[in-house]
Amino acid sequence: MSLTLDELDSHLFKCADIIRDAVDPTDYKEYILPLVFYKAISDEFEQEYEEIVDEYGEDFARRKNLYDVPVVPEGYLWDDLRMESEKVDEVLNEAFEELIAENPDLEGIFNTSYVEPDGLTDDRLIKLLEHLETVDLDRDSVPPDMLGEAYMDLVRHFAEEEGKSGGQFFTPPHIVRLCVRLVDEFEDGMTFHDPTVGSGGMLTEAAQYYRREQDGDPSKLTFTGQEINPDIAAIARMNLALHALNGEIEREDSLLRPAFTDGEELERFDRVLANFPFSADWAKSDLQDDPYGRFDWHEKLPRADRGDYAFIMHMAEQLKDPDRSDDSGGKAAIVIPHGVLFRKHESRYREPMLENDLVEAIVGLPENLFQNNSIPSAILVLNTDKPVERKGEVQFIHAADEDFYRELSNQNELTDEGVAHIVENFRNWATEERVSRTVSLEEIRENDYNLNVALYVDTTEPEEEIDVKKELSKLRELQAERKEIENRIDEHVEVLGYE
Repeated sequence: MSLTLDELDSHLFKCADIIRDAVDPTDYKEYILPLVFYKAISDEFEQEYEEIVDEYGEDFARRKNLYDVPVVPEGYLWDDLRMESEKVDEVLNEAFEELIAENPDLEGIFNTSYVEPDGLTDDRLIKLLEHLETVDLDRDSVPPDMLGEAYMDLVRHFAEEEGKSGGQFFTPPHIVRLCVRLVDEFEDGMTFHDPTVGSGGMLTEAAQYYRREQDGDPSKLTFTGQEINPDIAAIARMNLALHALNGEIEREDSLLRPAFTDGEELERFDRVLANFPFSADWAKSDLQDDPYGRFDWHEKLPRADRGDYAFIMHMAEQLKDPDRSDDSGGKAAIVIPHGVLFRKHESRYREPMLENDLVEAIVGLPENLFQNNSIPSAILVLNTDKPVERKGEVQFIHAADEDFYRELSNQNELTDEGVAHIVENFRNWATEERVSRTVSLEEIRENDYNLNVALYVDTTEPEEEIDVKKELSKLRELQAERKEIENRIDEHVEVLGYE
């Protein structure tokens, strides 16, 4: 009997209960995610191995290029690990080392030592292995999309367990879904990139959307990303593998050391999706003479303690551009802090971005959407090849009203209806009262390139129309009532002799 996603989620969430109090909640992902990954590839490898042995024999079955998953070394299948009852932590460390030795491309993906935490006793680890054993994770039992989605649910679960410290590598799914839909004209052969990839949610959602909504085959797309945190980069690599996606995740600072280059230029992509760290420090002093020419929108670079526009310029340079080659244009959906739209000293970066007609839309979002940041945010949509009917215009969408989101216990969340409303207005290039408006570049120039949504979309509630005749009638009634009361008071005063 096949599992539902909810059942698989529940199964994986119980892993945290098994090691609860044995390690700090902020470390749950370090010990559970690699084991889920190992179990999935071991189950799939074992199934493929047995099929090949039945067909061609054991000698042939040990050829590495026969498998869609990493080759699990002899003696280190999941059942082999379960047979151990002593020094299980050392056995697990050894298993991952042997897996990497057999599959060098996995180097750097596992950074956890099961020996270090005193609380991870043999008993705890055996319970964890036995619990994971109760569900087969091969692709016939659990399709890659479902397993990948469950894996992301597990990442989300751990981010919630960690609170604010966990939100930095995980973008809430409702925001991810919106970003993907704002650039969603996908085709076979397209390339997708996230320069601050975190755990890989933007890329995997794009793949799932292509299959689910456009009946496409994600294996015909390529997904790449870069992440500065080695542990989170490892999670992103595992995430792509569990979704069976073609691509590569590199660990490094994408501004200081971009990993995806083509000679002396940055590699360019059809789609860029990103939620970069808001107003973070960046290596300004090291990039005054950037070899890739990314930061040339103005002679002055962004402040060293506020790298927002450094990231935006980097991503604009990563988009395919028909003016530079025979490629079609590229699109980006970038989550930004609201200040990017109107901070006065940054108008020098907004001006060239707008004058080059890169900006297609600005979507203003509610505050408190992220676990680690409560400030209002927005989505910046860039397009290096805007349709003729959209050239010289920018669409502004005000999606910060309660019609677009619901309040949860600790943060807000865009509703499915809210996301659909935003996307419908964007696709139709619509103007809707108090929600959206398409604005000419000339009007934006007159506002000194300020992109604050409130300048262009009137978000104030309309005042009720006043029925003057009715209100005057009420006033006359009140005046008559007051006159009657005053007359009674005068009579009482006279009777009491106070005149």
